[in-house]
Amino acid sequence: MATGNLNVLFKELKGALGKQIVIKQYKNKTVITAYPVTIKRKPTKLQTVYRNDFTKAVKYAQDIVRTPAKKKAYAKKVKPGQTVYNFAIAEYKKKFGVKKEK
Repeated sequence: MATGNLNVLFKELKGALGKQIVIKQYKNKTVITAYPVTIKRKPTKLQTVYRNDFTKAVKYAQDIVRTPAKKKAYAKKVKPGQTVYNFAIAEYKKKFGVKKEK
């Protein structure tokens, strides 16, 4: 993965070039990655469990971000560079998420 700051060539560019690379913009950085490979196969039971768990975490975080009072309370907890949304997902995973089997 390549990154760069204020790259004149790619500053406003985003999307896929052929099916070789993808150019993304994150804040003030340009990120170039390989085109994603998708495999069309049925997910395992464990993958389905984790995907459902993540779906619940996203709904939890969206509720917090959409409620001004909750968002303000969470904003006090986040670390620099972290968003309320990401913090809420991490909190959900710690409190309610599926525990890995050892």
